[in-house]
Amino acid sequence: MTVKVRVKRLSPDAKMPKAAMKGDVAFDLFSVIDYELRPSERFAVPTGIVVEIPPGYEGQVRPRSGLALKEGITVLNTPGTIDSGYRGEVHTIMMNHGGESFKITKGMRISQLAIRPVPEVEFVEVDELSDTERGEDGFGSTGK
Repeated sequence: MTVKVRVKRLSPDAKMPKAAMKGDVAFDLFSVIDYELRPSERFAVPTGIVVEIPPGYEGQVRPRSGLALKEGITVLNTPGTIDSGYRGEVHTIMMNHGGESFKITKGMRISQLAIRPVPEVEFVEVDELSDTERGEDGFGSTGK
């Protein structure tokens, strides 16, 4: 099944999302500007594109593993969510966890975009919930 995502370029420098390899589940997103990301700084890097994600799907902006491992550069709100009704420019909120400034250059692969199906959800208020073995234990309790 092919999901068609319409893409509008806001600048001639903007690049279309692109899979690095056939069969990849996420598509590279590219910076449309040059920017120096200082240590501990966070910045919303523009991609120069607007996407039209079909109803029943969401876009997830995810970090690139190489940038995270080699440079300490991550997507701060990973995954960043793009709802199907959003029509603004796609940005990647990047954070520099390293000790040195990192140069983002125009055309650099900065993040990845995955298109995922989402179910239609209805929340139902109830007085009681079913019991489970885990119960109310949380925050690391399953690793004990």
